[in-house]
Amino acid sequence: MTIDSRRKDEHLRYAEMTNSARQGQLNDFDGVRLLHQALPEQSLAEVDLSTSLIDGLTITSPFYIEAMTGGSKKGGMINKQLASLAAKHHLAMATGSMSIIFKDPTTRPTFEVVRQQNPHGVILANLSANASVDQAAEAIDLVNADALEIHLNSAQEVVMPEGSHDYHWLTNIKKLAARFPVIVKEVGFGMTKENVQLLADNGVAGINVAGRGGTNFAAIESLRGKRIGQTVDWSPLFNWGQSTVESLLEARSTNHRQATIIASGGVQTPADVVKAGALGATAVGVAGFFLHQLNTNSSGLDQLIDDWKQNIQAMVLLAGCHRFTDLVNAPFILNPQLKSYVQQRHLKI
Repeated sequence: MTIDSRRKDEHLRYAEMTNSARQGQLNDFDGVRLLHQALPEQSLAEVDLSTSLIDGLTITSPFYIEAMTGGSKKGGMINKQLASLAAKHHLAMATGSMSIIFKDPTTRPTFEVVRQQNPHGVILANLSANASVDQAAEAIDLVNADALEIHLNSAQEVVMPEGSHDYHWLTNIKKLAARFPVIVKEVGFGMTKENVQLLADNGVAGINVAGRGGTNFAAIESLRGKRIGQTVDWSPLFNWGQSTVESLLEARSTNHRQATIIASGGVQTPADVVKAGALGATAVGVAGFFLHQLNTNSSGLDQLIDDWKQNIQAMVLLAGCHRFTDLVNAPFILNPQLKSYVQQRHLKI
């Protein structure tokens, strides 16, 4: 096993450790309430959960399997399981970072399996923000991807023992967005309204605000660093960043033009998906929670996805909406902490 493949497996192990520790804890989604509408004036069967991941790319479910893994034997096995579920339930799916295929071509099958298991589904190829146009084309071709997901991970790289310390990314993102449909995704530390506006102005098709509350890569890389003798205490960064809810409120206050807003980070319930929709997300990615369910009871994840779909359909109806995409106009209430955040940041929601 190469160093890079070992790192992929360590990410899986430490992600499960840190995510398991947070199961059941409150997050900012609990500070958002949608108002019950006593007169829905429609049947449950009329509720439409389809939405657009990006302009021109329709998905039948508003939640999807967000980037997790690949690049190791274990990662390939997990990708096979997830892609099979994605195919069965018609969910979109993002691969884990595919940058490893350029260093170690033997890892390519761990990503190819995603398209093999899901030949007709929506798949996103995931790369770092410094990927070249040729690398992006190769990654997209490898999994016959429908779009390219570019991740922003400065807070992870700072802590990562072998991480990069150069984060000049915007020029390259603009170059990639001119060639491919690009979704730019944070890895769990959120975005500001200024970040969202800047990305939209540089031509990206979608922006995944991916806030604090889910998988914490600062904590993961700190654990990896301790294993190899790193002495720096990175714990002050463990609570760094904006939550997913705060990031959605930031995005809602922008003129993001044609770029869709996507949410991920700390999504643990179907109610979180519906609340994200009300805050402006056109689609919602789920990673750490699904990984935990897969590790705990893989067959149970199959039923869980069915349950989520039915719960989301019911909640959309009870919020008085005909479509998931109508949720953006549904009334909601914020708790005092989130209301204070909106006021201090001068957000227009």
